[in-house]
Amino acid sequence: MAQFVKAAVELFKPRSLKSRDVVYSLLWRTGGMPSSHSSTTAALTTSLGFIEGMDSPIFISMLFFSMLVIRDALGVRRSAGLQARALNNLGAELQKRYKIPFHPVKEVHGHTPAEVFIGALLGFFIAVAFCKL
Repeated sequence: MAQFVKAAVELFKPRSLKSRDVVYSLLWRTGGMPSSHSSTTAALTTSLGFIEGMDSPIFISMLFFSMLVIRDALGVRRSAGLQARALNNLGAELQKRYKIPFHPVKEVHGHTPAEVFIGALLGFFIAVAFCKL
């Protein structure tokens, strides 16, 4: 669901958009609003809480797994993406000034705190809807 919302957000951005960009956003894009990492793990954790109970070992395991995934999406991946962007800028500058060949590295986009929070809320409410309705 989070990936569909992310693709819909892409549709409403004020720039020329090709259908290829929407498909890419739907299937492959990282980063952006909302965090599908947070949404998925929050939905799984919430569902397990309803189905197995909050005192079950599987719920506790999923809760800690969710915290790990969300921390990674928020901190580690974001930091790696910022470092990759800085490296690409440096490499492009070196290539321009000194004609040194440079191949850019992939910039992994992590999430901002707001993207993580909204993703977790989306996952929570989707799980509540499926488990209670």
